[in-house]
Amino acid sequence: MIDNQLKKQVLLIQQNEITEFEIYHRLAKIVKNKQQAEILEQISCEELSHYDFWKQFSAIDVPKNNFKIWFYFLIAKIFGLTFGLKLMENGEANAQDVYAGLRELSPEVEKVISDEEAHEYELLGLIDEERLKYASSVVLGLNDALVELTGALVGFTLALQNTRLVGIVGLITGIAASLSMAASEYLSTKQEDTGKNPLKASIYTGIAYVGTVIALILPYLLLKNIYLCLAMVIAVALSVIFIFTYYISVAKGLNFKKRFMEMAGISLGVAVINFAIGLIIRNVFKIEV
Repeated sequence: MIDNQLKKQVLLIQQNEITEFEIYHRLAKIVKNKQQAEILEQISCEELSHYDFWKQFSAIDVPKNNFKIWFYFLIAKIFGLTFGLKLMENGEANAQDVYAGLRELSPEVEKVISDEEAHEYELLGLIDEERLKYASSVVLGLNDALVELTGALVGFTLALQNTRLVGIVGLITGIAASLSMAASEYLSTKQEDTGKNPLKASIYTGIAYVGTVIALILPYLLLKNIYLCLAMVIAVALSVIFIFTYYISVAKGLNFKKRFMEMAGISLGVAVINFAIGLIIRNVFKIEV
């Protein structure tokens, strides 16, 4: 018989194990790669055996956390298996701290902890997704669009003072730059021995660039206040940087804060420089639109 405090911890772990069993089991069904599916199914079976192990201490059946099941399942479907698994992995790291505190219950607790740690290593080498394989191409498109167009729009805003005109000039500039960047990525990838398809790499770069361009110029096409548009461009740029940096940081196990600050600093730094250039051009050439 265990005391109430330990029992609460055991019940929480039980729910975590049965929930993760269901998540891994469902993910195994949607994975096309046979080897990956087998690993996921094996891990799901281990999670179920861990549930049964903890049940012998609580003597209670615990329901699955359906919200968590659907959350991770949808995350994996929408954002990729790697991203979903890495989020799961972060949760398991926290669970291992709880497991460590329950060693007094049985010598077999050590084996459960060992299994959970083994999951991490299996999952790290599990997936080779195309979307991550071409992540560098996407980063190239995003970075270039954010740095170049954010700065250009700030400069155009100060020089032209007309939202629709800034939006149209920005769109033309962005599309031309995206084609140039996609072509450069195609030629660059063709010369490298990376295993990437040059055409696919150029398409990923071009799409990332055009998508960022549309997001940045949209305020100028919808709003009339030039300074509100300028503020929204900065907000959109930071949002794009935040979302993509978080995605890559989780999927590849990188330092989110460092990468976010670096990308944001470069984009905003260029924007400030172009702001000054636009102001100088407007005053020197006495532009009135």
